[in-house]
Amino acid sequence: MAMYVSLGEGRYQATEHTQGPWDPRQQHMGPVTALLVHELARVPGLPLARLAVDVLAPVPVAEVEVRTDMIRDGRRVQCLGASVTSGGRELVRATAWRIREADSPGGGAAPPPAPVPPPAPADAESWIAQGFGYGRATDWRFVKGSADEAGPAVAWGRARVPLVDGAEITPLERLAMFADSGNGISGVLDFDDYLFANVDLIIALFRAPEGEWICLDAATTIGSRGRGLTRTTLFDQSGEIGTATQTLFVGPR
Repeated sequence: MAMYVSLGEGRYQATEHTQGPWDPRQQHMGPVTALLVHELARVPGLPLARLAVDVLAPVPVAEVEVRTDMIRDGRRVQCLGASVTSGGRELVRATAWRIREADSPGGGAAPPPAPVPPPAPADAESWIAQGFGYGRATDWRFVKGSADEAGPAVAWGRARVPLVDGAEITPLERLAMFADSGNGISGVLDFDDYLFANVDLIIALFRAPEGEWICLDAATTIGSRGRGLTRTTLFDQSGEIGTATQTLFVGPR
């Protein structure tokens, strides 16, 4: 079973594989972000360079609709908008910048190489035991830290199931699916006592991802006034590809 079943015309039925950790009735934002990328890719144009996602309300595990529009068209730079609605209510709003590909002059330090490759399956750690749909639908291999250990973490991930039924997941969709997990793998507060959910996600890329695996090098900082910030460096197996940031709402559960 895929994370989403296509119903046609930008409409999708979310399956249990989209369930997030805070409430089984609500989706993890990883699949939602990947679905936005899936729909944005249907608009002809330039490669994606930046995606900013604002979470206006939790997205239910239910039927959703994704709408896209061209905000600024151009031969070198484009800006697109997208939104996710369910039950007639807008829940997520996104802005995507797309930039043409061309030869660039060299300069500055070379991007860092990828962290240690994923360990063999026999040594794998996963979120299977966490008992929520997204955790069971993804495969995690921790290089540093773990899902149950507070503090910074480095982990590789890949999808166990398709994003949309009948469609092969793309590397960019795969990256979007995992970029929202920086907060989850690097949490510094007790999950049972505190809520530390992100209200946004900003992905910025200097090159397109490749391959099956995505790596997150994530660290979370919690302020003293009910807010937090997660910073994540994104890698594929060839090296660094960009960053992701998440602004967090923090409070007691």
